[in-house]
Amino acid sequence: MEGGWPNPTNAADNEFFRKAMNEEMQTNLVSFGMTRRPGIDARNDPNLKSLIDCGTQITTLVGKSSVFHVKNVLQTSLGENLNMIRDSISFLRKNDRRVIYDAEHFFDAVKENGDYAFSTIEVAANAGAEEVVLCDTRGAAYPQEVFRVTETAANRLNRPVGIHAHNDRGLATANTLAAVMAGASQVQVTVNGIGERCGNADLVEVVGNLELLGVRTGISTAGLRGLSRFVCEVANIREDPQKPFVGAHAFTHKGGIHGDAVMKASQAYEHVDPAVFGNQRNITVSAQAGKANIIETARKLGFDLNRKDRKVSRILAIVKELEAEGVGLEIANATLALVFARNLGWHGNSFRLVSWKATIAKRGQASTAQCTIKVRVRDRTIESSAVGNGPVNAFDLALRKALSSKYREISEMRLTSYRVRELDPESATAAKVAVHVDYSNGRNDWTTAAVSTNILDASLRALVEGYQYFLWMEDRKQRAGLA
Repeated sequence: MEGGWPNPTNAADNEFFRKAMNEEMQTNLVSFGMTRRPGIDARNDPNLKSLIDCGTQITTLVGKSSVFHVKNVLQTSLGENLNMIRDSISFLRKNDRRVIYDAEHFFDAVKENGDYAFSTIEVAANAGAEEVVLCDTRGAAYPQEVFRVTETAANRLNRPVGIHAHNDRGLATANTLAAVMAGASQVQVTVNGIGERCGNADLVEVVGNLELLGVRTGISTAGLRGLSRFVCEVANIREDPQKPFVGAHAFTHKGGIHGDAVMKASQAYEHVDPAVFGNQRNITVSAQAGKANIIETARKLGFDLNRKDRKVSRILAIVKELEAEGVGLEIANATLALVFARNLGWHGNSFRLVSWKATIAKRGQASTAQCTIKVRVRDRTIESSAVGNGPVNAFDLALRKALSSKYREISEMRLTSYRVRELDPESATAAKVAVHVDYSNGRNDWTTAAVSTNILDASLRALVEGYQYFLWMEDRKQRAGLA
């Protein structure tokens, strides 16, 4: 694992190595740096000194392979660049450091001047680099040329060859696999492909494909989904639901034909068992759904449905109608669940909104919103009011207050996100909007959705369903306990 670039100007990287070298992981930790600067002795280069001082036993050293870069970026001679590579690696080896050499821009360099490009990696190998990594630094290479160049390098060097691919053309995974097929024995990857510009080769995609090709990596594929989600959380990056192998939709079947086929034989539309990658099959309900989707979703919600049951067609019709209105049921799991519950025997219904009234007052620069509601809970009508920073917030507070008097468990749930999307923006202020509201109780997350030309109407319906879904879940839990 490359931990960063320790040097006099990178305080955070220096601090990382200072702390990490006290941990058990230090045997697998690699520092990163570059060859010495032109015209100076390697012993006097501050960057190389930092690589020694950080304490790692392995260093990845990057150097130039491209004639263009040597002349225009380093602004030195081709011969001096070779000396820089040789001197830097020799200096690290004399200080008992193992060296992995990254040949920057190698695939571009081969197209410019192949003889010089290969001479740079031969110098690196002869100076003591134990592995030479070919870098597609701009992400501009194609799989067939990566295969050809990697194969040539593997045959010419008496060292293992690796691959470092960027994703500027969306080919990082393909190029990495091509290099392995050509003889590369190391792949440089990042979790979820995180990296500058369009990112690097993705550990999840590369490991997943290598394992399916029969190349053992020593990495547990079942742990990839958890790793991917953990890194997204730490890096504060939204998860990609369509990410291969581990995304929430990677094994989700939306079309009716697909859902029906997968229920009969999973390999019909799945290239591998989802469990291999810590994932699971999901048959969703949407406008493209068929009866198989409805039956499978009902089963997951705890309802037993037969294909010949008329309720299947009724629920399917409701689903298609909601989707046509613009309610995205694929992400509004709570709204979808309530469609099934209301049509398959759930009569509790928890509560019913009788009426509501919202007022907004503005005095000077300050504005306030107040909402008064009437809610029918079982055999009692409860009136409640609250002040909020807007009518939707005020309604939510008033509803929570009214329901809490009857349902103490309401205190466990919280609203985590509120989103509004225009469905026909050309209608300007008269546009139809879709409102999505996300909730959590610390154990489960759920989303509701509603559509209307009135943003308040859509918001309140989505809010009401959020609470109704929670109470339905609580009712199911209590019934299961009684059973």
